[in-house]
Amino acid sequence: MSGRSTPSLNATTHSTNPRASRNLSQIRKAQLNHDPRPRSNDNVLASLRATAIVASKPHLPAELIATILDYLPVPDLLRFARVSRRLQEMVYDDTRWIQKLQAIGVWNESEARARFEEAMKRKAEAQRAKEVDEARRTGAHLPGSVNGIAGGGGGRRHAGSVTLFDAGLEEERYRKSIERPQAQARNRRGTLADGFDELTISPSLPASAAAKPWDPNVALTVLQKVRCIRGYARQEFGKVYGALGPLYMDLARSRAHSDAIVFRTYRDPEQQAQILSNLKRFAQCDVAQDWHSREQKLDSMIGVFENAVLREFEQGYAAGDIDGRMHRYAHVLVTMNGGSAGVDAFISNNPIIAHHVRIGNPLDCLEAVAPGHVDLNPSQAFFERLASTMLEQADVIDRVFPPSVDVLTPCLARLCEDIIADYVTALFDEAHGRGVETYVKAVSGTFAQALRFVASLKPTKASPPDFAESAKGMVTQCYEKHVDLYLAEELAVFRAKSEVEVQHWEIELSEQEASAESFFMSNINRQAAKRDFLSSFKKVVMMPVNVLPAFGAAAKPAPANGAVANLASMDAAAHARPRTPTLTGGSSTPSQRPSTPVVPEPPPTTELAAKAAIMNARLEGIKSLFSIEVALNLTHYAKASLERAAIMVRMGGQHGEEAKEQCEAIFVTLLLVLGDRHVRRGFDKAVKHLSGYNPRQVREFRHKAVNGAAAVDMSAGAGDDSGAAAAAVGVEPLVTFLELVNVGDLIQQMLDVFYAQELVATKLTDRDDFLNPAVKEKKRFEQMLDERVAAGLNKGIDVLMDEVEYICASTQQATDFNPGVADSQHSHNHGNGAAPHAQQLVLDIGPSATATQVVAMVSSHTSMLVGSTDKPMLDVFTQEVGLRLFGVLCKHFKRQRISVDGAIKLISDINHYAAFVATLRQKPLGPYFQALRELGAIYLVQIDPPAAYFGGGAAAKRASKMMLASKGSSTAAQAKELAAIIADTRRYCGVFPAEEVYEFAERRADWYLVRGDVERAMYGVGCCVM
Repeated sequence: MSGRSTPSLNATTHSTNPRASRNLSQIRKAQLNHDPRPRSNDNVLASLRATAIVASKPHLPAELIATILDYLPVPDLLRFARVSRRLQEMVYDDTRWIQKLQAIGVWNESEARARFEEAMKRKAEAQRAKEVDEARRTGAHLPGSVNGIAGGGGGRRHAGSVTLFDAGLEEERYRKSIERPQAQARNRRGTLADGFDELTISPSLPASAAAKPWDPNVALTVLQKVRCIRGYARQEFGKVYGALGPLYMDLARSRAHSDAIVFRTYRDPEQQAQILSNLKRFAQCDVAQDWHSREQKLDSMIGVFENAVLREFEQGYAAGDIDGRMHRYAHVLVTMNGGSAGVDAFISNNPIIAHHVRIGNPLDCLEAVAPGHVDLNPSQAFFERLASTMLEQADVIDRVFPPSVDVLTPCLARLCEDIIADYVTALFDEAHGRGVETYVKAVSGTFAQALRFVASLKPTKASPPDFAESAKGMVTQCYEKHVDLYLAEELAVFRAKSEVEVQHWEIELSEQEASAESFFMSNINRQAAKRDFLSSFKKVVMMPVNVLPAFGAAAKPAPANGAVANLASMDAAAHARPRTPTLTGGSSTPSQRPSTPVVPEPPPTTELAAKAAIMNARLEGIKSLFSIEVALNLTHYAKASLERAAIMVRMGGQHGEEAKEQCEAIFVTLLLVLGDRHVRRGFDKAVKHLSGYNPRQVREFRHKAVNGAAAVDMSAGAGDDSGAAAAAVGVEPLVTFLELVNVGDLIQQMLDVFYAQELVATKLTDRDDFLNPAVKEKKRFEQMLDERVAAGLNKGIDVLMDEVEYICASTQQATDFNPGVADSQHSHNHGNGAAPHAQQLVLDIGPSATATQVVAMVSSHTSMLVGSTDKPMLDVFTQEVGLRLFGVLCKHFKRQRISVDGAIKLISDINHYAAFVATLRQKPLGPYFQALRELGAIYLVQIDPPAAYFGGGAAAKRASKMMLASKGSSTAAQAKELAAIIADTRRYCGVFPAEEVYEFAERRADWYLVRGDVERAMYGVGCCVM
C-alpha cells in the first residue's frame, strides 16, 4: 500500500493511540446540522446515532494530507509521523525525501537505479544459495535432483512424508521470525525516527546527553558523501539535516555576520566559502513557512562575504599577484558560487575592455588612400594586438582560475561585443560614406583578418572542445548586421564596373569610327565629288572589307591613279582600330588600345577613295566587334568580387548560404553583361555586315581601281585572268567573321575555366544542379553563342554561294561543255568569205578553270574552321556548304548546253567537285555527288542524226524526222537507250527523280533531234493501237 494513501483511522486506532485521539477530537465533536437547540438526552440511542453519523463522515483526502506534509518543517514531519502507523507510512515515503535530496542537488537517479539493480541481483543470488544450502541440509527436492542430490538418488520418497526432526526445525524457525520484529521494536522505542536520532528537534530544547557532539568538519563534506540508495533516502537526508540544519537556522536568526556561527566556527576563507555554498544548496529544500526571509538572510550573508573576497581579488589583480591572492580568492569564489563574480571582475579589469588602452583607430584605414581603395594595414595591426593580448590573458586564466571554470569564452565574447564590433562599425560607416567600392573592400578585408585572429587564439584548460567554432560565431556576430548591405553592394559594384567597361569599349569604337570617317572625308574636292556623285556612290556604297590588297614596300611611290594610291593605305587605316589579335598568328598578349586612330598620310582626295576607305574600315572592324580584352577585364572584376564574397561564405548558417547565392548572382551578371551587352551585339553587327556584302561590286571596283577604267562590264569577256583575280579576292567578310567566331570560342572557353576554378572548385555552386541559376545562365550563354555563330555562318555561306554562282556565271565559257559551237562559228565565217583554215578539235579532259576556282575558294573558306572550333559545329558547317554547293552546281548545269564532246569536260568538273567534297569527310554528302556523277552518262550517249537532216532543205528535214520516228532506225535505238538511263532512278541514289533527270537531259545539244524518241520511250507518246 502506498504511503500517500488515505489512512484508515478506525475505532481501534483511536483507542490505542491517545495522541491521535486528542488531535482529532475536534473533528469528532463537529456538529453536522448546526442546530442551536440543546441536544436531547432522553433518547438513549441519540448519542449512538450521532456517533454513527460522525464516524461515517469521510476524512481528509490523501492528496490534501500529502500536500500539507510537503510544506511542514522537518521536526513537524517527525512529530506528525508519530500520530499513527498510516501517517508514519506517508511521512516515511521514500519519494518525499528523494525530492528534498533532488532539490539540494545530491540525488543521482542513475546511480540509485544501478545500486537497486545490483542489490536485487545480490539478494536473488543469496536467496538461491540459501535455498540450495537448505535443500542439502534438509534433503528437500530441488529442480532436477532426487533426495537433495542433483542428478538422482537411490529411491523416491513419498511426497508427504516429514520426519520429526524436520517439524521441530520448522517450529524453531517460526518462533525466531516472530521474536525478531518485537526485539527491533523495543530497541527503537524512545527515539524519534531512524536517521534523526542525533538531531535536536527544537533549537530551544537542550540536546540529549546521549547525542554525539556536532562536528564542523562533517558539514563541509556532507553533501559529497550522500549515497543514492532507494529506500534509504530518509536516512541520507537526516545526515544532511543534522550537519547543516543548525547552521542554517542559526544564520537565519543572526542579525549580523559576526553573530553567525558560520563565521565564528570557520576562519579559513576556503572553508567559509564551502560551508556557504553547502548552505545555499541546503536552502533549496526549505519550503516551510518564512522560507523566503531565511533565504534572503542567507543571500545577504553570502553577498557580504563575496564583496570582501572580490576586494581581495581586485587588489591582487592590481598588484599583479597572479599566483598569490588572485589564485587563492578566485578559487574561493568558484567554490562559493561558481566564480561568476570573479570572472566578471577579471574581464571588467582587462585594460582593453576597460578602455584603459586604445589599440587602434578605425579611421586610419581610410587615410591617404585612392578613391575606391582602403588601407588594411592598420586593421591588421589592430587584430594582431588583440591576438597577443588574448594569448597573454589565456596564460593568466590558466594560472588563476581552476580548470573547471571557462573564463576565456566570456572574455572573448565581451571583447567582440565592446571592442571589435565598435571598431568595424565605425570603419564601415565611414567607408560607405566615401564610396561603395571602398565599403565592400573594407568589409571583406577586415572579416578575413578577423578569421585569422580567431585562428590564432589559444584555448585554455577549461575551454570547451568547440572553442574554435564558438569563437568564430562570436566574431561573426560583429558582422551579421552588415552582411545584407554588403552582399547587395558587392553585386552593384560588379555590375556598375562591368557596364562601364563595355560602354567605354563601345564609345571608343564609335569615336574612332567617326574620327576615321571625318579624316577620310576632310580632303575631298567637293566640286569633283558633285560631278561624279552618282557614279561614285553606286560603286562604293556596298564596298567590302579589303577592297584591294595592301601594297608592299615595292609598290610605286606615285601611282598614276589617285584612287589606287588612296586604296593602298586602307589596310593601314584599318589596323589603327582597336582589335583583338586573331588565333592564327601574332602575339597572344593583347595590345593596348590607342586613344586616337593612326591615319595614313596623305588622306584620300576623292570621294570614291574616301568612301571605299570608310567601308573598308567598317568591314575590317568585324574582327573588333567584341574583344578578348573586355572579356578578360570583366572576368577579373568578377574574380575580385567572388573572392570577396567567398570570404563571407565562411560565416556559415543562413548568411553563408546568402553569400553563396550572391556569388552565383555575380557569375550570372557576368554572363548577362558579357553575353547580351558585348558578344550578342558584336555578332549581330557582323551578321549585318555579311548580309550587305556583294562580291560582284567588289570585283568591279577592284578592276576599275587597278586598270583605271571608267566602266568595265565584268560579266562579258571575263577570261582566266579575271577569274584568277576573283579567286584572289575571296569573301573577306566571311574570313573576318570566322576570326570573330574564334574570338567568341576563346571567350567561351575562358568562361568555362573561370566557372570551374572560381565556383565549382571552391564549392560555391553545384554544376550537377540543373535548377541552379548559374548553371542555367551558363547554358543560355552557350546557346546564345551557338545561335549567333550559326546565324553568322549561315549568312557567310549565303555570301559564299553567291560568290560561287558569280564565278560560275562569269567564268564558265560556252565552249567548255559544247565545243561544237566554235566549229559552227568557223563554218559560218567561211561561208561569208573568211579565209578557210582547217582546225582539228583537241579535247582537254581536265577540269575547267571555273571548277578549279570554285573548289579553291570554297576549300580555303571551309579549312579556316578546322582546328578553331569544335567538331559538331564544323560538321554542320561543312555539310551545309556541301549541300549548298550541290544546289548551285545543279542550277549551273541546267543553264549550260552540253554536247557529247563537252560531256568529257563536264564529267571532269563533276569529279573535281566530288573529290573536294570527299575531303570534307561527311558521309551524308556522298550520295548527292555520286548522283551528280551518274548524270554525266546522259550526255555521253551518242545519237547519230541522218545525213539528210543536214544536207537538204526543209523537205529533207521532214523526211529525216520521219526516219527517226521509225522504230527500226539506229537513231531510235540510241534514243531508247538514253530514255532507259533517264528513267532508271536507282542509279541516282534517290536524289534525283526521273522528272529532274529529264530536265538535265533537256540540256543536251542534240535534244531537239532525240526529244520525240526519248519521250516516246519514257511516256509512250505517239503510240497507236494496231
